[in-house]
Amino acid sequence: MPDDSAQLYLGLISGTSADGIDAALVRFEPRCELVFGHTYPWDETLRTRLIALGQGGEATSLDELGELDTSLARAFADAATQAIADSGTDRSQVRAIGSHGQTVRHRPESSAAFTWQMGDGNVIAERSGLTTVADFRRRDVAAGGHGAPLMPAFHAAMLRSNQEDRAVLNLGGIGNFTLLPRTGEVRGFDTGPANALMDAWCERHTGRAYDAGGAFAASGTVDAELLARLLGDPWFALPPPKSTGREQFHLRWLEAQLGTSKLSPADVQATLLELSAITVADALHATQPGTARVLGCGGGVHNAALMARIAAHLPGVEVESTAAYGLDPDYVEAMGFAWLARETLAGRPGNLPSVTGAKGPRVLGTIYPA
Repeated sequence: MPDDSAQLYLGLISGTSADGIDAALVRFEPRCELVFGHTYPWDETLRTRLIALGQGGEATSLDELGELDTSLARAFADAATQAIADSGTDRSQVRAIGSHGQTVRHRPESSAAFTWQMGDGNVIAERSGLTTVADFRRRDVAAGGHGAPLMPAFHAAMLRSNQEDRAVLNLGGIGNFTLLPRTGEVRGFDTGPANALMDAWCERHTGRAYDAGGAFAASGTVDAELLARLLGDPWFALPPPKSTGREQFHLRWLEAQLGTSKLSPADVQATLLELSAITVADALHATQPGTARVLGCGGGVHNAALMARIAAHLPGVEVESTAAYGLDPDYVEAMGFAWLARETLAGRPGNLPSVTGAKGPRVLGTIYPA
């Protein structure tokens, strides 16, 4: 195997919001360094189908699912190839791709537990010409875990401190915490919707894919009755380990809570933002009340209104971006899957049983040779 210090790993992920494919070229020796990061847009027709499936929609045939799996893989491979070209990187320097894929179903608590991330690694390896590691979550689920979140091991390797209790907050479509105590086990879990509901509601009522800076939410007023109904969902009361996705928190779920309410779209958006902020703060208070610092990453860190409300619900806690610690908040997850690919190729476990609930550490993913 070539000297790891001369190697780059390319992480790919499309999150719950399906707003694009994040690509991150990362060097891990002598220190973790983002060499290049970019988000490549989905074909709009493909994105529309992804969102429909992610929100509980059904495929019409096995042929449709098979073709979608291949189409997604081609898009991931093309993003990888484009990232290498855009960065001016010599392809021979890239050791492997780590591809998360696109989650279309996540059912870790069903009687036949499963999680499904589409984007066939065979196609990615064939089309890119690079060794690809993919399908990271299913081994953890097979071992009795939730298969999520998987980033805590990476967060712990990069951001843990022996001076204070920290928490890493990823604000993607779904919010999740990694708890990094000074001593003791690392833990992690999903908190509920972060951007997914706000994005979907914003797109429906404004035509914009997301609420830039939280301006749409800031133009409305939180409705206490709707907020109480949303917070009453039993999922929020479940103890960790727990995970969720767009298949649970989607517009039909919101519409059921709205009922015959005549709230303005802006008031609903404001209430959804408050839901995200409160569920994040409540989760932290319940699980690591001594937290000194929350390090935010994911698209939600650019929503100033959301970050302000989270900080307001966490008095005495420093809330800042992972950028202050050398990790670009837009590409932390893509970097994490580059790191997971590296761990898999080295034969090292990538999950934390204290986070996912799995029976033990497991080497994650399937390797598709170039």
